[in-house]
Amino acid sequence: MDYMLSIDQGTTSSRAVVFDRAGQVVAMAQREFTQYFPRPGWVEHDANEIWQTQLSVLREVLLQAGITAHQVRAMGITNQRETTVLWDRRTGEPVAPAIVWQDRRTAGFCEDLRAAGHAAAIAAKTGLVLDAYFSGTKLAWLLDHVPGARARAERGELAFGTVDTWLLWQLTGGRVHATEPSNASRTLLFNLKTGSWDDDMLTLLNIPHAVLPRILPSCGQLAETDAHLLGASVPVAGWAGDQQAALFGQACFAPGMAKNTYGTGCFMLMNTGDQPVASQHQLLSTVAWQGPRTAQRPTAYALEGSVFMAGATVQWLRDGLQIIDSAAQVEALAASVQDTGDVFLVPAFAGLGTPDWDGQARGTLVGMTRGTGRAHIARAALEAIALQTADVFRAMSADSGLALSELRVDGGASRNNLLMQIQANVLGVPVVRSRISETTALGVAYLAGLATGFWSGAQELSAQWQEERRFLPQWQESQRAAHVARWREAVTRSRAWAQS
Repeated sequence: MDYMLSIDQGTTSSRAVVFDRAGQVVAMAQREFTQYFPRPGWVEHDANEIWQTQLSVLREVLLQAGITAHQVRAMGITNQRETTVLWDRRTGEPVAPAIVWQDRRTAGFCEDLRAAGHAAAIAAKTGLVLDAYFSGTKLAWLLDHVPGARARAERGELAFGTVDTWLLWQLTGGRVHATEPSNASRTLLFNLKTGSWDDDMLTLLNIPHAVLPRILPSCGQLAETDAHLLGASVPVAGWAGDQQAALFGQACFAPGMAKNTYGTGCFMLMNTGDQPVASQHQLLSTVAWQGPRTAQRPTAYALEGSVFMAGATVQWLRDGLQIIDSAAQVEALAASVQDTGDVFLVPAFAGLGTPDWDGQARGTLVGMTRGTGRAHIARAALEAIALQTADVFRAMSADSGLALSELRVDGGASRNNLLMQIQANVLGVPVVRSRISETTALGVAYLAGLATGFWSGAQELSAQWQEERRFLPQWQESQRAAHVARWREAVTRSRAWAQS
């Protein structure tokens, strides 16, 4: 059994990846699925479509690799976090569409909780900012708005889960209803210090305990898949939320190491060691992983900054404005102009994440003149991704007390050389791209591989990490400071728009 298999279930597509013992990609299969926007601020998925696309790419990737499930040592699962699924335990059918992490329908509920004075206690318990981003208020909304759901949940007839839980349920034919700490720590229901569901948070959000999954470690002999799915039963031995998985896949095992993943959103995480760090700059404290023991720590924690719209901004250029035919075209179009002509795009289509956390902010395009063309807007979109990341980077440096000397990057948009150069320019530190961009899938392959003895430990994994390219800053500090100040002015103009 010479291969590891990873599920990488993302916001816009389901992927499966086969890795060899050197941590190299042997084969990858991917399939997009439907995005639903039934009302302004609402984002939904069909949980059954997520499962069907995921199963299809699992089967496809084994064919591409020319292997059978008998040759797979174990499987890892990584997933879009916070997306909320509620289903019938008996039939396995969802009782409503999945509410996606980008969805803002519970922003008003969060504002009510904040007005009632609960924000500080929530942050102290969960490490999270009170925001509609997280799963707890989404679950409360489903229980309140799906007819009969609350009573059925209290009777134990319904099951809640984030996408990791939903996939494990499907892979095991409904035998296992469980999650793991990195996903659980994104629900507003998990106590970061006790490592368990928090009774006070369940009471505050009116969530019945009977609907919740068990919490299992991120690394271990977790479950066995049903044999009929892939032709043989495969052990599930590692799982983590996508961003924590990328941190592990980037071999950021030591406190102070940081990475940024450019996917649908942008997510920067820094390993903070065996203790959670309370943020003073509206970063999130989160579990990075629980097990294996790296540097003799059974549980590792992280600080995280979240940018809601990164690759999704480029998708908007393609699908909304229709100024490009494919995401790959954005780099050449943006590079056809030297600068944006003082045009700034604030892609607050789903509100603002770190460090502003404004659920009422909305997308804003400022500074246009008659000379503004689609190339300027495309370049402003790339700059917006980089500038949002720079906001997070500065907050993380301030919270940690560390002057971060470089940023490891991965994810699909990290392959955009112009974006990475802009990122280095606005950060003022080198941006280092790993040779393997699929670090999210690699991270859970590593977790599963450590649990099954496929790899020996963190030292072996660190030795596998390789730099592909390093982007050095080209701007002077005065130019960087002026550009960031102009960006922050544009952000201010996007704030609280939905309340106007």
